Amino acid sequence: MATRIDELEARRHQARLGGGDKRIEAQHSKGRLTARERLTVLLDKGSFEEYDMFVEHNCSEFGMETQKFPGDGVVTGSGTINGRLVYVFAQDFTVFGGSLSERHASKICKIMDMAMKVGAPVIGLNDSGGARIQEGVASLAGYAEVFQRNVLASGVIPQISVIMGPCAGGAVYSPAMTDFIFMVKDSSYMFVTGPDVVKTVTNEVVTQEELGGAVTHTTKSGVADVAFENDIDALLATRDFFDFLPLSNRHPLPDRPCSDPWDRIEESLDTLIPDSAAKPYDMHELIRKTVDEGDFFEIQPNHAANIIIGFGRIEGRPVGIVANQPMVLAGVLDIASSKKAARFVRFCDAFDIPIITFVDVPGFLPGVAQEHNGIIKNGAKLLFAYAEATVPKITVITRKAYGGAYDVMSSKHLRGDLNYAWPSAEIAVMGAKGAVEIIFRKDIGDPEKIAARTAEYEQRFANPFVAASMGFIDEVIMPHSTRRRIALGLRKLRDKQLENPWKKHDNIPL
Repeated sequence: MATRIDELEARRHQARLGGGDKRIEAQHSKGRLTARERLTVLLDKGSFEEYDMFVEHNCSEFGMETQKFPGDGVVTGSGTINGRLVYVFAQDFTVFGGSLSERHASKICKIMDMAMKVGAPVIGLNDSGGARIQEGVASLAGYAEVFQRNVLASGVIPQISVIMGPCAGGAVYSPAMTDFIFMVKDSSYMFVTGPDVVKTVTNEVVTQEELGGAVTHTTKSGVADVAFENDIDALLATRDFFDFLPLSNRHPLPDRPCSDPWDRIEESLDTLIPDSAAKPYDMHELIRKTVDEGDFFEIQPNHAANIIIGFGRIEGRPVGIVANQPMVLAGVLDIASSKKAARFVRFCDAFDIPIITFVDVPGFLPGVAQEHNGIIKNGAKLLFAYAEATVPKITVITRKAYGGAYDVMSSKHLRGDLNYAWPSAEIAVMGAKGAVEIIFRKDIGDPEKIAARTAEYEQRFANPFVAASMGFIDEVIMPHSTRRRIALGLRKLRDKQLENPWKKHDNIPL
């Protein structure tokens, strides 16, 4: 028996070495942790239970039968984050560059299947050169098996991808179908085709970082959600982020003890809105003064910054927050911001996370580029997302809510449960100047008449009371009591029941 135990320990030691000391040193020299080191940071100490440590590839082409490593380039298993179950896989770049083989894929599929059975999130740490070329179509089949599970798990268990190295070709599509993607600056890349192929096909010269680096994908493309400075930052942030999510769509929301009074009054919010409607203010201030202890985890902060999305807590329970940002493009809705917010709203709805919406929106962004690139269909994505959502929805209009954008931003007409407005709210078809120039077109040549008409329009419509008189606003509230009203509202809505008509699935305007 002692001999067998010694053999087990020797085999385990060999598996933990991955591709060997030299390749581990090469990984460290790039500022990257190894797959196992990453899992040590991500998971609670001593909680990781590994599966399939001794699995090897089954390829015999191109001399591969002589090159075998236990684990075959991916570490899989389960553990806990702050005591809550999670399934994980971490690709090991020291073994065949983390490339995906048939057996490598089957290991990932196994933990995804287990996560679905018990109802627990999956976190993937991606660091892979792509499909293992020596295996040909078998590796492509492995990717497709993973893709199928991503789709079936969508909306059932949270899926998080942390890109910690290269992620190219077919490898990018699995992260793309997960709920959130985090990246590491100057270290991780995502692209369907790399710089060399781009140069050959289109004659464009571009670096890896410019083509698919963390900054590119968190600012321009919106493919990724947040870019972190290094592996440690990314993994610790993932731990924090995990605490906002339920284990599955069958589990309750996590509940954290909170010492922040639910009825805390924030007098400073009474002066947040500037005297001039043309002056911006930072919506982050309102968000942080409303949520528990100012703790707000923002998603995609550098992409489509005219809308803010992210998670906070009220009375210790997670909420999703969507807010127009007057500091960027005056908070207008455009193609990028509509898509960004729509996907977030649908995630919250899938996992029963209440949605808080702060509204200061002058309308949709006009322009030829917006129209030609589909602002109609893309704006409809956000409208569709809010309209189909059955979770508790609380809306607070702080200033402007003009035109169709008023409707889209979780209005009472899209089954908003509680719709509040501050006294500074202006709810109308459009701003006073534009409205007067249309209604009183014949008086445009008379500045005095136009000024008088504008003042009259502002007095009659640039306020929340017309909408309140029609029941479209439940109450005009004082800004300083915003947290208290939201907390009370969420208490009342905790047992809300609302179901959409039966359907196989909807047909959101993609």
